[in-house]
Amino acid sequence: MILFGSMLLQLDRIGNLPQNFRRGKEAGSTMRVFVASLATETNTFAPLPTDRAAFERAMYFPPGTHPATPTLCSAPMVAARRLRQDGHEVIEGTATWAEPAGLVGRGAYESLRDEILAQLQVALPVDIALFGLHGCMVADGYDDCEGDLLAGARALAPDAVIGAELDLHAHLTPAMVARADVVVAFKEFPHTDFLARAHDLVNLCVAAAAGRIRPVPAVFDLRSIAGYMTSREPGRAFTDRLFGLEGASGILSISIIHGFQAADVRDVGTKVLVYADGDAAGAAALAERLGREILGWSPEQGTPHHKPDAAIEAAVTHSGQPVVLADRWDNPGGGVAGDGTVLLRALLARPDVPAAIGVMWDPIAVQLCTAAGAGARLSLRFCGKATPQSGEPVDAEVVVRSVCADLVIPFEQSWVSLGAAACITIGTLDVVLGTTRAQTFSPEAFTRMGVDLAAKKAVAVKSSNHFYAAFAPIAAEVLYVDSGGPYPPDPSRIPYTRIRRPIAPLDPGMHARMEA
Repeated sequence: MILFGSMLLQLDRIGNLPQNFRRGKEAGSTMRVFVASLATETNTFAPLPTDRAAFERAMYFPPGTHPATPTLCSAPMVAARRLRQDGHEVIEGTATWAEPAGLVGRGAYESLRDEILAQLQVALPVDIALFGLHGCMVADGYDDCEGDLLAGARALAPDAVIGAELDLHAHLTPAMVARADVVVAFKEFPHTDFLARAHDLVNLCVAAAAGRIRPVPAVFDLRSIAGYMTSREPGRAFTDRLFGLEGASGILSISIIHGFQAADVRDVGTKVLVYADGDAAGAAALAERLGREILGWSPEQGTPHHKPDAAIEAAVTHSGQPVVLADRWDNPGGGVAGDGTVLLRALLARPDVPAAIGVMWDPIAVQLCTAAGAGARLSLRFCGKATPQSGEPVDAEVVVRSVCADLVIPFEQSWVSLGAAACITIGTLDVVLGTTRAQTFSPEAFTRMGVDLAAKKAVAVKSSNHFYAAFAPIAAEVLYVDSGGPYPPDPSRIPYTRIRRPIAPLDPGMHARMEA
């Protein structure tokens, strides 16, 4: 049985767990390992449909063509390659990713799923099947794409060890846990550890296939939407302690699934997933203890969020610069457009404050600036176009500071393209515009466009928290801004229709906690 919260689910309700641990591999024998990746993060409230072309535009690597550097959700592709050094055979399938957006089309998901499962079928027999996933892909007709994909893999390879890596902003479902032998999620938010956790996954799956361990899962469901940052306390110390617990007393892996609140599906919410070596009771006890510790954090430990004018004033009064302002709820990584003008207009209203903001999504404005060329002056209408919550478009006389055919910036071990880009200047404000929606992961999004961040009092970034690792070393301070959307910032006000109730903070009497 698998423990989900305080409720024990009979396995025949969600599919039998594999029996591969009874056999194991002979010592020193080689293994056949299949690995593939299919991922996106679906905001079901976002008016930005995701078709197959969205995957092919963002990242699509047919079998054997994935580069040496991993992306956020394709890290198992890279981590598995080291098994070849030990004589194991690694068969690579497709690796693909679409930028976070709205609902995935049924045909897009089914075609990519079937493509990967057909590759697995050709690769059979395999000892291990590894999947780089996200954990909250939602398609037309499929609320749990990852569970569906893993079920297909289990049907094809009933005796294989199946492993999956998830983003911690996932919907952990009973189907995922039942169909996989090992599920490992990122521990860090910002996600600085996706490759390290992929190596953890590979190590655990190899040990399981060899019969050296018998991973037994337990899941404690907090019945709460309760994510936290690991760049701040109490999340930092708590996460450090998780690493110390792994490897002791038979504990194999601990994942805190924060959940992704911008999706209307049954399994939204925070959960603790623990694997122990053959010890179901030990896994369950630890999962519950950790989950109740998170629930015990007080609202006062939450991350302060400033309104735009207050955030700018705090930057002005700070003795150092630049002060980084994170426009969290207009973050393309959450599936929204990233063209919101609320914070932009607040900066424009303070011409006395040298500032920069980016990267904002406006392909048409970039096209016009590119045509005009660096140094040109023109009247430009830009941003504020995607949704009513994006704010009004801005009309201004601008100077084109620079243009770029492809603005590529680093994110941990990977590289992210923001597409063709332009930097425009309005008085003391520099605005970086891009044609591809993606978070502002690095200061290079500005410096590669000629912006001197040291000369700026305020630097506003379109990112939730993934900017932090790269920006913190240059920031006098980091402030988080609540511009009101369009990502739904307050889960108590999200119009869910399918989420499993009761859950905090939606329901009276449930534990409610602001994000730390």
